Amino acid sequence: MSTLLASIADKANSDVYISDRLNRRPRRPVAASRTSRAMQELAGAMAKAPATMLPRFVELAMELTGAVSAGLSLYEPEPAPGLFRWRHLHGNLAPFEGATTPRDDSPCGVTLDRDEVTLSSHPERAYDWIAAEDLVIPEVLLVPLHLAGEEPLGTLWVVAAREGEFHRGHADTLAALGRFAGMALKMIRQEENLRAALDEQELLAKEMSHRLKNLFAMTDGMIRGSARKAETVEDLAAALSGRLHALADAHSMVQRKVRSIGGQAQIDLGGLIRSIVRAHEAGTGADRLLVDGPPIFCGAHAINGLALVIHELATNAAKYGALSNDRGLVEIGWRREGEDVVIDWRERGGPPVAGPPDADGFGALLVTRTIERQFRGRIAHDWAAEGLSVSLRIPAARLSD
Repeated sequence: MSTLLASIADKANSDVYISDRLNRRPRRPVAASRTSRAMQELAGAMAKAPATMLPRFVELAMELTGAVSAGLSLYEPEPAPGLFRWRHLHGNLAPFEGATTPRDDSPCGVTLDRDEVTLSSHPERAYDWIAAEDLVIPEVLLVPLHLAGEEPLGTLWVVAAREGEFHRGHADTLAALGRFAGMALKMIRQEENLRAALDEQELLAKEMSHRLKNLFAMTDGMIRGSARKAETVEDLAAALSGRLHALADAHSMVQRKVRSIGGQAQIDLGGLIRSIVRAHEAGTGADRLLVDGPPIFCGAHAINGLALVIHELATNAAKYGALSNDRGLVEIGWRREGEDVVIDWRERGGPPVAGPPDADGFGALLVTRTIERQFRGRIAHDWAAEGLSVSLRIPAARLSD
């Protein structure tokens, strides 16, 4: 690791970085009036539709600096240490639209680390991934994109056709465009976050309606099952009361977490799972639900999604799977695998499984959407005849949110 860090540091300090030459080169006119009109155009349009302005920033960067190619390298922090994704490319590098480059081994990374306009000459001499594409880049001028005190957003860059092309005037122009582009990116991310929050609230509203329907169905099943087993009215009341209280506690926990989205409280994953499945343990014997795994703490936002997923799996097991008879067993285990947490749900002893359902209901859709969209994870089903198995793979960083 130390060798790698030394290599990265050597590249950052090598002669491919020549920003000091910007001030020594003759400063040629950069069409100040054209630059001013361009900034006014951007300011007027950005408030209405910031997302549509990103390609325009790149076009203007090429036009105002006389570059042969330009683009945005947008920073994606996950998986650590992150990467840059090339977007809105123009000019002779346009075929590389969507390509990714390393965060800690690229001119874009050096620019963010220095937090200043950076000029690089023939970076293919220092970076093998550039040379591997047979690219010759005489000069590339880069500016960092961010707002003061905010996380880095990426870089805006332009490529010259020959060495010695860029000077301080170009750097100042690109820096001004970069400030506007940073604001546009910030606005876009705020819109995306708001849209995601609204989508989540809509999903939660539908989920609570779905939960209530399941609640009544489960209550009906408990009454019928308790009545078949009870020998006296007192036995029936005692068994049914315990089960209904456990079910109410689980339902209350889901509602409580829905209301506390954004809070700072954390809860152990095992405690969360046990709280949700407790409704199905009451009066049946705890050995029907085996829960085991290491301590893993979940943030307030993650608790809500996980509670809904486990509650859905438990409900389906009680309605159709291993908990729908007196012999079934559910094993719930979790473990860390690298940067992920894997949760395994395994049912045995229930009615034979004929295979996957012909169509997914809302509950199945809810589980999939929660794992894939909220947690950026993966879900896998094994519809074995002896019982359903479900594997949930979730990035550990998402659980701490």
